Amino acid sequence: MFDFLFEILAAIAEPILEGLLELFAGAILDFLSRLFSGAFETLEKAPQFIAAVVYILLGALAGGCSVLAFPHHLIHPSRIPGVSLLVSPMFAGAALSLVGSFLRSRDRTPTRIETFRYGYAFAFGMALIRLLFAR
Repeated sequence: MFDFLFEILAAIAEPILEGLLELFAGAILDFLSRLFSGAFETLEKAPQFIAAVVYILLGALAGGCSVLAFPHHLIHPSRIPGVSLLVSPMFAGAALSLVGSFLRSRDRTPTRIETFRYGYAFAFGMALIRLLFAR
């Protein structure tokens, strides 16, 4: 019975912890994009497809850095491999979208990563690298 409960909790905790890690990395990227706004200005004005690809690549880079920092899975992988690849980017994209909504309510301009689409793209790139290379 204990093993069954542990499996259920691990299946729930894995995407949440991965999503929090992706959200944290997205927040760092958002902070850097605001700090170095000149360098990210071309990304803000790029066509949507190119910007999405760049955010996936930035997410993959962040995923590679996170694998170096945390080489093992945060939670023992669930019996359904790849569940965090689907769930955690949605969680991170929704959270970054909420940040964008909050900024719009304060009459501030959100960056592209503060939308669901680009936050999801960033988190998907990061989750894909973690799925492929974390032990």
